[in-house]
Amino acid sequence: MTDDLAHLMTIAQQAVGLGYDLVKNTTPSEIRLKGDRDVVTEVDLRIEHEVRTYLDHAAPDFGFLGEEQGSTVDPATAEYLWTLDPIDGTSNFAHGLPLCAISLALLHHGDPIVAAIVAPQLDLRYYAAKDRGAFGNDGQLQVSKTTDLSHAIVSIGDYAVGPNAKEKNEVRLRLTALLAERVERIRMFGTAALDLAWVAEGRTDATIILSNKPWDTAAGVLLAREAGAAVLDGDGAAHRITSTETVVACPEIVSALLSLLQAIPEGSGYER
Repeated sequence: MTDDLAHLMTIAQQAVGLGYDLVKNTTPSEIRLKGDRDVVTEVDLRIEHEVRTYLDHAAPDFGFLGEEQGSTVDPATAEYLWTLDPIDGTSNFAHGLPLCAISLALLHHGDPIVAAIVAPQLDLRYYAAKDRGAFGNDGQLQVSKTTDLSHAIVSIGDYAVGPNAKEKNEVRLRLTALLAERVERIRMFGTAALDLAWVAEGRTDATIILSNKPWDTAAGVLLAREAGAAVLDGDGAAHRITSTETVVACPEIVSALLSLLQAIPEGSGYER
């Protein structure tokens, strides 16, 4: 790892560490709606503020994009941009479910080059740097070697809420039905960061997330790539920050998963 990437990785790990104890040891006392069935807690806001303040000092020339408080620069034109989800899986966290994570990535012209994810209530830590591998509690990560969908555990992203949720969920429900006919099990964890990290780690074999918000997916995308996963858009193109879906799988089953997406009729809330 170059000295620069090593330094940036240290910064990222220290940044997500700022929220580790807060998430692990705090029961949220202020839970409010920020949209249709979409909540935020005072812990989300505190972590984002503390991480942003730390990064402003540690890397003052880099932009910042947070889920809760927006961006300091135009994400489309920023050369370097940190993107943070202070608690990915806030609904889980608010209900006392341990499936939640702090997810931070550094983008260079939209391409993730450093990632750090921690799941405090599960005592899990993940990190990666571009072309240098992905690592977790037990060492280097590697995707599973599953070759058949019938032996695959596939996680899917949350069903939609907010504007046009009914139309968006038509495709999600159709996808669920198609997967249920073919895979060993379907899982919905409620946190994109862990969906992606667990494919990277080989705990699951694939994830299909029919969205691509950078604070949700950028860190996990880098972990998965560095662990050997295929990381694609829903149409099979290489995944980018501008992609509309996030399809990540061990290489041997990704084509079969893409075929399922193509089997969803157009007009059911899914455009190809």
